Amino acid sequence: MFKRTQPVFLTFLISLTVSCLLQFIAGCNSFHRNKSHSNVPLSSIKAGKALAEVYCQSCHSLPDPGHLNAATWEKGVLPNMGPRLGIFAHNSQSYPSRKNDIMLGPNFYPQAPVITPQQWQHIIDYYSATAPDTLAEQHREHVIDKNLPLFKAQVPSLQYNDAMTSFIKLNEQDSLRRLIISDVGRQKVFFLNKNLQLIDSVHTKGPVVNMELFQNTMLACNIGVFYPNNKSYGKASYIRMDESKKLKEDTASLFDQLKRPVQISAGDLNNDGREDFLICEFGYMAGRLCWMESTGNRNYKRHVLRAMPGAIKAYIQDYNKDGKLDIWVLFAQGEEGVFLYTNNGNGQFSEQEVLRFPPSYGSSYFELADFNNDGYPDIVYTCGDNADYSPVLKPYHGVYIFINDKTNGFGQRFFFPINGCYKAMARDFDKDGDLDLATIAYFADFTTQPEEGFVYLENKGNLTFRPHSIEAAKQGRWLTMDAGDIDGDGWTDLVLGNFCLGPTLSKSNYNWRTAAPFILLKNRGQKN
Repeated sequence: MFKRTQPVFLTFLISLTVSCLLQFIAGCNSFHRNKSHSNVPLSSIKAGKALAEVYCQSCHSLPDPGHLNAATWEKGVLPNMGPRLGIFAHNSQSYPSRKNDIMLGPNFYPQAPVITPQQWQHIIDYYSATAPDTLAEQHREHVIDKNLPLFKAQVPSLQYNDAMTSFIKLNEQDSLRRLIISDVGRQKVFFLNKNLQLIDSVHTKGPVVNMELFQNTMLACNIGVFYPNNKSYGKASYIRMDESKKLKEDTASLFDQLKRPVQISAGDLNNDGREDFLICEFGYMAGRLCWMESTGNRNYKRHVLRAMPGAIKAYIQDYNKDGKLDIWVLFAQGEEGVFLYTNNGNGQFSEQEVLRFPPSYGSSYFELADFNNDGYPDIVYTCGDNADYSPVLKPYHGVYIFINDKTNGFGQRFFFPINGCYKAMARDFDKDGDLDLATIAYFADFTTQPEEGFVYLENKGNLTFRPHSIEAAKQGRWLTMDAGDIDGDGWTDLVLGNFCLGPTLSKSNYNWRTAAPFILLKNRGQKN
């Protein structure tokens, strides 16, 4: 029996080996080749792929050529990435860099090229020859319904041209100052009541982009210079009420010399009874995530959790219920992902990357929300930043839901494509017992799909959603949004902030520069 089956087994083994070898050879030659680069040698493409896996992956996740079109790789991304490898010019083309920026320090760029010009050309060939000439179009299961009766748009009496609303907050803690609006251009913070009437304003020395609210004061996060830079002009200052009940900014800053901070959050991170602060210094090419340990008498000691730019949104919570505050943070700017910092006690944290995204995604926001009611936080994530090096409409931009497996492993369970999506907030807006999503898009396809500017995703159960929008979606370029009950009627309202300026990929028929600084989307509730 053994002698009769041995040849059969050997024949099978040889056949399997040959089959695997042929598949391997076929795989090595199965690169997608776009028409515009059909003459690029296969050997250069293969060499470029191997080099990219070593060098491009050293700073962030390995970019997939299919995430961008060939022209964007050639003219946008690669010329800006070359200097990171010490290549400041190639084939008589000078590459943009900030090598003379003293804020970056002398060691930001390599002192000498890390790879040869020929190796760099291989990487160029790999990305330009295997990327598509055009990206795929969006694929939606349901068309966005433009009739949304749940919300009614209200325009405020506060009007001025060239609104640059950088922060908006529905303040449910204050019965009088229900709405807070910050404008970058005017460097002012406006306070309005529930009827959208202006009741106070504060001039700030720089653009406020976020606030931490306390019972009688608020800590304003001042980015310093709004547009991308590496300078340390950011600060945090208290806004307090004086004897005449007028709000004013403190002349002395609590923190200064920050690298474009976008969020400052309070919490006792080392359980010593003092209030510490977590700071997302988004920066540009340099930045960091740090926490400031209170040592008493308004003195603080800095602890850097991650010396990388891009920290854009953070939450402080005790996720494992051990009595110590932990930190969830979303990073953009290249090495994009959601990081969890578990508090080990005595001011020590361990870092875990729970989600990673490609550098072309343009991460913009995330929230923690329990969609399946299992007691574990799930993640709502948006990507849509579409400036800088790759300004092209991307079919993977939009809102995602990742479900927690109860061990902080997250699996994608939902995606809805929205060009340039900038924020999504999970709330039970219609009070049917599940979480809906309200989204805004700063880089929407304003020419053909202006409804993308605001999309309401109604939860129909089992993580299925139906998309809706409203006519008012086109009345602004929405950079920021907040949710809350502005008038105390028990229904969650929305406020959208108009930032009229900035790069865009498509033109709108609506003049954002003369539009209101914000609109209120009043939840009609039972009137719906």
